[in-house]
Amino acid sequence: MAPKFVFIAITMVVLLSSSAFAQKTASPPSLAPTPAPAPAPDYVNLTELLSVAGPFHTFLDYLLSTKVIDTLQNQANNTEEGVTIFVPKDKAFSSLKSPSLKNLTNDQLKQLLLFHALPHYYSLAEFTNLSQSSPVNSMAGGQYSLNFTDNSGTVHISTGWTRTKVSSSVHSTDPVAIYQVDNVLLPEAIFGTDIPPTPAPAPAPDIAPVADGPTSEDAGAKSPTSNLSGKSASFRISSWGIWSQLALAVSGGFALMFL
Repeated sequence: MAPKFVFIAITMVVLLSSSAFAQKTASPPSLAPTPAPAPAPDYVNLTELLSVAGPFHTFLDYLLSTKVIDTLQNQANNTEEGVTIFVPKDKAFSSLKSPSLKNLTNDQLKQLLLFHALPHYYSLAEFTNLSQSSPVNSMAGGQYSLNFTDNSGTVHISTGWTRTKVSSSVHSTDPVAIYQVDNVLLPEAIFGTDIPPTPAPAPAPDIAPVADGPTSEDAGAKSPTSNLSGKSASFRISSWGIWSQLALAVSGGFALMFL
């Protein structure tokens, strides 16, 4: 009975040892930690941004009334491209006399507003390369393109109807870039190609030439005092000659009386 008990005990020890060894050898290898995803860009509220920055109330009112603000907001926060917006100041709209925006249809007004945006985020440094690939399509579509030129760091924009420049950076953090422009961007696709000529600059005022000072010869010829002096001297000489002749005649008469 004792040998049988010993045999069972040894068998159990062997089985337990084998099970522990198998667990050690079958443990899975350790895996490298998964990198954390990149943080999403901050949400930019365009309405709030344009309300606080600069006098852009007219442009913002147009965006809100036509719902174009929703299109720009979606491009800014729900795409990987971002958006670049060129915003005219209120003065640019008030000084716009011809053509007038009052005669535009609602669809044309929407296109004009989208004409002020590019479907990509561009920093100011990127406009140097962008000027070499002009014209660039705006968010209004293929017929609505903008021409850019970089002149010593100053970005100029041309539409045919409008020639303006980027005067300041309002906001430039990916995914939204907003730049202030001096004029409203008017597309040829709406207003046509019959562009009125640019008025010529005002001529410089005429400046009367400085009169030359009189020379000594002119002064002598034109001076009334010198003319009177000359006449007086001539009169005295003539008078002296007459009296001399009279004196000689009288003396000759006396001489004849005594002969």
